[in-house]
Amino acid sequence: MPAASLAPQEDERLKALRAYGILDTEPEQAFDDIVALLAEVFDAPIALVNLIDADRAWFKASVGTSGMTGSSREVSFCAHSIASGQDQVVVPDALADARFADNPLVTGEPHLRFYAGHVLRTPKGHALGALCVHDVVPRPQGITPLQSRTLEVLAGQVMAQFELRRAVRAREEGVRALAESEARFRAIADSMPQMVWSTQPDGFHDYYNARWYEFTGVPAGSTDGEGWNGMFHPEDQERAWARWRHSLETGELYEIEYRLRRHDGVYRWTLGRAQPIRDEQGRITRWFGTCTDIDDLKRMEQGKDLLSQELSHRIKNIFAVVSALIALSAREHPEAKAFAAAVRDRINALARAHEFVRPHSEVSRPSVGDTTLHTFLSALFCAYADGQGRPRVRIAGDDATFDDQAATSVALLFHELATNAAKYGALSAPDGHVLLRTRNAGDRFVLTWTEIGGPEVPQSPARTGFGTSLATLSVEGQLGGRLERRWLPGGLVVEADLPATALSRRRAALKAV
Repeated sequence: MPAASLAPQEDERLKALRAYGILDTEPEQAFDDIVALLAEVFDAPIALVNLIDADRAWFKASVGTSGMTGSSREVSFCAHSIASGQDQVVVPDALADARFADNPLVTGEPHLRFYAGHVLRTPKGHALGALCVHDVVPRPQGITPLQSRTLEVLAGQVMAQFELRRAVRAREEGVRALAESEARFRAIADSMPQMVWSTQPDGFHDYYNARWYEFTGVPAGSTDGEGWNGMFHPEDQERAWARWRHSLETGELYEIEYRLRRHDGVYRWTLGRAQPIRDEQGRITRWFGTCTDIDDLKRMEQGKDLLSQELSHRIKNIFAVVSALIALSAREHPEAKAFAAAVRDRINALARAHEFVRPHSEVSRPSVGDTTLHTFLSALFCAYADGQGRPRVRIAGDDATFDDQAATSVALLFHELATNAAKYGALSAPDGHVLLRTRNAGDRFVLTWTEIGGPEVPQSPARTGFGTSLATLSVEGQLGGRLERRWLPGGLVVEADLPATALSRRRAALKAV
């Protein structure tokens, strides 16, 4: 007889069958009880839980099969049942049914004549096999409604056992996978040089890696919950608590420096960081954090700061010495007095620029405010205020961050402009003033110097002096910008067009890293 033709989705059916992990497993009492009850209800010599594999029929449980565990798929009645697409199939007399009349199990041992089976179907509709009974004598009357209902209910019980088995198997595999994942995490965390910790969503600390206990020397579990805060220096505890509470309330990243007590009682500076892990709905499920010992780095930075301050102090003294030498030389050579005064003015401008941006201690820090372009220029132009102390160089527009790498060039440019304005331009007239506008233009920063109320400018000068050349060199050579002068009747207009990064190169370099 030809083999039963199964549904086109045979690959999906076989995948579903194997997902239960039931094939070729040992006998189980739950299934044995079902086939025993089925055989009793039907008063039949044979009952089976029969699963249809790719090329065989395999009995998970059986009654009356004389030790047989299966048959070929070609002769299986259950294979025809699932191929029929019906949930329940009854064959009153196999010899009178063209599908089975020449079946070797009918024409030969065990001479099967009667069959009733209910398909074992997954929740997704895949037919795995059938729960069935056989008899060696025909039953022309078929089966009673009670027998049909019993077959249906017991088939449901078989599938319930399959589902339970799959759920248990999935749970065991999940537990194993979780244990393996946790073991891998612990191995990675314990091998890290940082102290690693983790908390529940409410901030309760429940995990520390080996490095934490090695560093602190505390017993395992003693810093769970809120015990960790007692490991910080007393002066840092409230600050650390406040920052941690803020992160818990807002979900923001946690980052703070504090002093952490080492196992020998020494407090060492530590960088604490943590970030939340969120689920698909955005809810925080856990916090993971690290503590990094940065004590040596902080001491190195402190030493570098002290060295920078000392070097800067010596440079400041050099400016003073050079200025004094020029003054002494001018006394010996009166004919060079004007030249000496101009050189001293430029050196003093550089000294003021250096004083503004040099590294300072808390005691020596200037009181003019943060290091921005406007505060720097305001300090530079103080010498040009009027008799009431009001500025005659008025600054307006966009401010910008400012660092020491731009200070010298900017100081030289505006010192030359202010000096020339005081000698020949707007600042030489009692009512004259200068408007300095600063404008952020995307990737450019433009400074426009406009002299107002000074002597009328008949025409541009026939030649340029050293100061003009120095200003051009400062902008174009040092700051990478463009300098344009316009000699208008109302006064000189100078425009310095700079790259936006020219005023704070160090910050721009850090952002690019």
